[in-house]
Amino acid sequence: MPQAISHFTFDNGLTLLVEPMPHVQSAAFAILTPAGTIYEPPNRNGTAAALTDLIMRGAGERDSQELIGTLDALGVQAHEHTGWNFISFSGATIASNLVPALELYGDVLQRPRLPEHQFLAVMSGVEQNLLAIEDEPQRQVFIELRKRLYESPWNRPSDGTLQEVEVISYGDIREQFERSVRPNGTLIGIAGNVDPLEVRDAVERIFGSWPRGAEPVVQPSPSPWKDEFLVHPSTQTHIGLAYPAVPYGDAQYFAASAATSVLSGGSSSRLFTEVREKRGLCYSVDANLSSLKDKGHVLAYAGTTTDRAQETLDVMLQVIRDLGENITDEELSRCKARDKSALVMQQESTPARASSIARDWFYLGRVQTLEEIRGKIDGLQVRDLLDYLDGHPPEPITGFCVGERALDFRHSPQAN
Repeated sequence: MPQAISHFTFDNGLTLLVEPMPHVQSAAFAILTPAGTIYEPPNRNGTAAALTDLIMRGAGERDSQELIGTLDALGVQAHEHTGWNFISFSGATIASNLVPALELYGDVLQRPRLPEHQFLAVMSGVEQNLLAIEDEPQRQVFIELRKRLYESPWNRPSDGTLQEVEVISYGDIREQFERSVRPNGTLIGIAGNVDPLEVRDAVERIFGSWPRGAEPVVQPSPSPWKDEFLVHPSTQTHIGLAYPAVPYGDAQYFAASAATSVLSGGSSSRLFTEVREKRGLCYSVDANLSSLKDKGHVLAYAGTTTDRAQETLDVMLQVIRDLGENITDEELSRCKARDKSALVMQQESTPARASSIARDWFYLGRVQTLEEIRGKIDGLQVRDLLDYLDGHPPEPITGFCVGERALDFRHSPQAN
């Protein structure tokens, strides 16, 4: 029997979403606070990532070791993440330990110690992460592609940049906290073996006195990035492609998702079949639907050898441009099976569900039940995919590559 999803908004603007899952013994939470990369000051990209680390180094009466030790004692599988819109804190534990875990995060968000003596260690960790990314060309491709797709600040790398990290001060991190970490705009998603009213009362006790903060104004500016190539001495070339799609929440989103799955949804998908299986051009190829709040893109990737990179790119472009031709019921059925399998897995995962209901609220202002999503998937017809692709052709295509040689992204191969 599906459980109703409860929604509570408190006087300070904090939003709580609770989905009971009585068939499990655990409970999970996802706390999203609007202090992500888009709220960083100019020329200080990496401040949000540094805050994500520093904010967990002691809170309330506990120092860093005591805070982490208490989370461990409660059995909380805790994670922090820096995103473009939010810094997020998530965790899962047995249901009886949910409220004590939330009490710890009440201290983290409202009474963090932000120890200045650990500033250098935090910045060293941020820098080491950025140096590691330089050794991961596949991640670099998407970082560079995003710089070219979106306006600033939505095109900032969530991990920061080595150039700007060097000038971040302790004061910048503290100001990021004071400016951005606030209840109005914060979302808490909870899923598991819980009573919604009991959770509401606990959250109100823990977070209800947290005062509202001023909402920062985000000033967009055009992206200055235009080039399509980053030199990386290697025998391999990493190719990234992007083209416009509808955002999450659009009426045609599920048709767009299914069309992307036809393109790249497993070893029977078109990209895998044409680029890897038939021609053996690459060792990895895929595409995914990505969304901001008001716009979406399909992001595609291929990793190949330098000598075969241009041919790989040409075939990818052809497959993408031919996507609307001859989509079959069999292809759509495979997409539906994959999506419904993912729904079943989500139904059994409290962390996945806690994150999903918080994400839904941010994008949609409401939460979709799993039954509603399943109904939308089941209702898809091939005609829906064709209508979507007719109204949203994969153009223009933006490209970027990392390797020894630049590629020609404007080449338009002829159909075979």
